[in-house]
Amino acid sequence: MPDERLLNLWKRNLGAVPDSVWTMDQLETLILADNGLTAVSERIGRLRRLRTLDLGHNQLTHVPESLGELFNLSDFLYLHDNRLTTLPASLGNLQKLRYLNISENAFPAFPEVICRMAGLAELRLTDNALSVLPDCIAQLTRLRELHLRNNRLTSLPDSIGKLMELRQLDLRGNPLESLPVSIASLPRLEKLDLRWVNSLPSYAWFASLEARGCLVYH
Repeated sequence: MPDERLLNLWKRNLGAVPDSVWTMDQLETLILADNGLTAVSERIGRLRRLRTLDLGHNQLTHVPESLGELFNLSDFLYLHDNRLTTLPASLGNLQKLRYLNISENAFPAFPEVICRMAGLAELRLTDNALSVLPDCIAQLTRLRELHLRNNRLTSLPDSIGKLMELRQLDLRGNPLESLPVSIASLPRLEKLDLRWVNSLPSYAWFASLEARGCLVYH
């Protein structure tokens, strides 16, 4: 008997989502990755039981406002490898979401709506065009992993030192010129990855992080 809570349409060359999908209101997991999608209907907001949504590896230039109506989306939201430059403000309603991946898009700036997604434990923004990380990042008090590899960051805000649950900070491949000393006071930091960063001095506080067991790659 098929599971009405799961629909896996990965890599089916759909081009567009079948209308029948939007009537499947029992779904908790919907996988639409790698289908050449250029748009997703606002009707996706009807799938109020969704906990996981995968829209990765498509050709989306925007996502619908109605994603913000998926209040039970708690496990994963994959939007990576698309053509996104902004996120709708409605995504700030996703207070239960723990994992967000918007890597491999074309974001010129950090979408500040993410700062309202208070439940996030893992945030992936690799391979974009971010030059600034906003102070509001400090609002993500449950964040454990922050992945910022291959952006255009030259510095980070002092407020990153308020992420008391942060375990991993990946800054590889950024043209960093300075880092705030507040990183040294992150009590649970286990890994600071600065590989492929050639423009940064070696700070004395790197040694203090390493002395307490944090892996510092630089």
